[in-house]
Amino acid sequence: MNYFFEPAALPAVPVVGSSLSFPVHRIYCVGRNYADHAVEMGGTGREAPFFFTKPADALLVVPQGQTGELTYPPRTSNLHYEVELVVAIGRGGRNIPVKDAYRHIFGYAVGLDMTRRDLQTAAKKEGKPWDVAKGFDQSAPIAPLRQISQTGQMLAGKISLQVNGETRQSGDIGSMIWAVAEIIAELSTLYELQPGDLIYTGTPAGVGAVERGEVMSAQIDKLGELKVKVI
Repeated sequence: MNYFFEPAALPAVPVVGSSLSFPVHRIYCVGRNYADHAVEMGGTGREAPFFFTKPADALLVVPQGQTGELTYPPRTSNLHYEVELVVAIGRGGRNIPVKDAYRHIFGYAVGLDMTRRDLQTAAKKEGKPWDVAKGFDQSAPIAPLRQISQTGQMLAGKISLQVNGETRQSGDIGSMIWAVAEIIAELSTLYELQPGDLIYTGTPAGVGAVERGEVMSAQIDKLGELKVKVI
């Protein structure tokens, strides 16, 4: 097929221990999936799962052992970090039963859901969509994926984030309101999941602002570290 101009490169994430990369189809995100974070954001602590999306090219891929650089986005003065477990889908489907959900997982990674919180707050007050608050350029930093054959099912494990060495978020992925299998099952009733989909699964309490020059360091047990400097 011929085009008027060269198409953009397909977003892809490196895979630890492989020369092959994971091509990204869509990015889904789960809102308020830890009770403590739901409360700090004004929720009740346990709610039915809800989802939003980011463009696939919102990824900021940070190679293993390196520090990525995130350009402070325009039109905000309140840029927030949210450390999250990212699930990579390797097998698609609709209406996936919870008991079968893990058969659809390719692997996992450490990710950050960056948010223009002031724009999100304004949108909420006016009943408008969150797209400009969540889906901007580089709003989805991610570390290399690790295959499920290496990690096993991620049912529990410490998740944390530091800014300039100071701990801001600390929790356990076992405390998610909706576990990974439940998220996949529910999401597959709304969309036909495809190989290449990424799911950002929510963040624990402690979200806050980050400024230019600060370095975020996010970790999840078995998945290593994601480091990003805001410039």
